[in-house]
Amino acid sequence: MPVIQPTPLDQPEEAHQKQMSFIGHLEELRWHLIRMFLVVAVLMVGMFFFLRDLMDYVVLGPMRTDFPTNRLACQLDADLCAAGKYIGPIQFQATSPTEQFSKAIQIGLVGGLVVAFPYVVWELWRFIRPGLSRKEIRTTRGAVGVVSFLFFLGVAFTYFVILPFTFRFLANFTVMDEVQNIWRIGDVVSLITLFCLAGGLLFQMPVVAWVLSRLGILHPRLMRRYRRHALVVIVIVAGILTPSPDALSQLLLALPIIVLYEVSILIVGRNQKRSKAAHEAFMSNEA
Repeated sequence: MPVIQPTPLDQPEEAHQKQMSFIGHLEELRWHLIRMFLVVAVLMVGMFFFLRDLMDYVVLGPMRTDFPTNRLACQLDADLCAAGKYIGPIQFQATSPTEQFSKAIQIGLVGGLVVAFPYVVWELWRFIRPGLSRKEIRTTRGAVGVVSFLFFLGVAFTYFVILPFTFRFLANFTVMDEVQNIWRIGDVVSLITLFCLAGGLLFQMPVVAWVLSRLGILHPRLMRRYRRHALVVIVIVAGILTPSPDALSQLLLALPIIVLYEVSILIVGRNQKRSKAAHEAFMSNEA
């Protein structure tokens, strides 16, 4: 009578089941993508019922004088709002027949994606999970929550900190007094959505560092050795992303990235210590 060997701890959780074919994996991935698309599409359609409020209070919120960040800036610097306006007068225009409609779709799509981000990550996790070992599943427990939290933190930081300072500088900067600020609404929407999504992805740095360390690509010694180089690059990138010449806006963007880099070093170092301890324990058991 054949003896059924138990699935080893370091083997995929479903290794004892029938191996799924390549076409089967594609079919499974297709259904995960369909469910993600349906959830984002439903949220997108729902946002169309509140499109005007979203445009006025959310998308263009960082330009409003009653925006929390702008009110705080006026309280800290009374001369900044001596004229009664934190951001100079701006007029918006649409230069093509489809611009407003296409940007309305973009607002709904990005908004739906942001709201549904935890579900999207959870669906991806469900697809990857069967290929992981039980040990890897325990190690990555709570990954969906961590990734979602960092994404929302990055979006909120960009929306409440970076965008108000960026718009204040751009709205008040003029090369001539006769030149008025008349912005294309499509450019404004694209800038806001691009910045928010980039901020959410940028805050995934600790997660990316953890994955690379698990693959043996990234080591804490390497990150510490090039720490000064990384700080210079971070400051340069912050200066490019924040068009305002004042050091405060650049510092506000560079500081959290520096903190994320240091946190990534700690995560990579801790992960390396765990891997080393597990390897030593395995070698001692073999001996």
